[in-house]
Amino acid sequence: MNEPFIIMSAPNGARRQKSDHPALPITPDDMALCAELILSQGASILHLHVRDEFGGHSLDVDRYRASITAIRDAVGDELIIQATTESVGIYNRHQQMEMVKSLKPEATSLALRELCPTEDDVLEFSEFTKWINQEHIFPQYILYNQYDYDRFEIYRKQGIFHDDNPFVLFVLGSYTATDEAATEKLKQTTLQAKFPWAVCGFDTNEKNSVIHAAKNNGHIRVGFENNLWRTENELLQDSGEMIRYSAKIAALEKRSVATATMIRNIFNLRD
Repeated sequence: MNEPFIIMSAPNGARRQKSDHPALPITPDDMALCAELILSQGASILHLHVRDEFGGHSLDVDRYRASITAIRDAVGDELIIQATTESVGIYNRHQQMEMVKSLKPEATSLALRELCPTEDDVLEFSEFTKWINQEHIFPQYILYNQYDYDRFEIYRKQGIFHDDNPFVLFVLGSYTATDEAATEKLKQTTLQAKFPWAVCGFDTNEKNSVIHAAKNNGHIRVGFENNLWRTENELLQDSGEMIRYSAKIAALEKRSVATATMIRNIFNLRD
């Protein structure tokens, strides 16, 4: 039986501004309006970035709390809010982990290569993932290439994540020049995964990523963080457009669109 299709929304990311797209959300009020939109179109997880007073990337806990409060006021618990730990070359792994410990979000995304860059860091990282599980925080581990996947599988089998079936995001491509062969190899690797996975794609390749995930019992993350474009020359209307597309593709594959309640039940996220 086909699993419900999880549609995650990444509506802003760490770098882009309203000059890139006027509908890109920056402030807590922006995020609240965006949350209402993406929920209405079928998203169940909001991948949240917050910005500083200059519009730059931030892991400030108070800024996270302000956005989370605004989102919850708008949509209640009908969206799972996933706080990013992305470093963007600004934060080190200890600052990233400390943000999660201070904020205690419902969900968080963790790039393996940032949080556990070397073998010397494995023990500390394992203690962190153990704490995450004890706190009933829902992690998603981000893998950017085949090397990340190979390390991830070794660590998974060793019990480093304290979960036999951790949720993973495979990143298919990059903001800059994409190595098509490497991206295709990683795309095929998703078919070997023994755990729940999602993918995200860049620019107009986002649609191909949606189709790949829907056809192969994976899940999808779409949004302005990775793609602003409907075609090479035409911007998407808003954060809801690719969610609507994803829901349409899911229907063609006879997969229902997952709600936040379904996800909490599937991953046993309740205390």
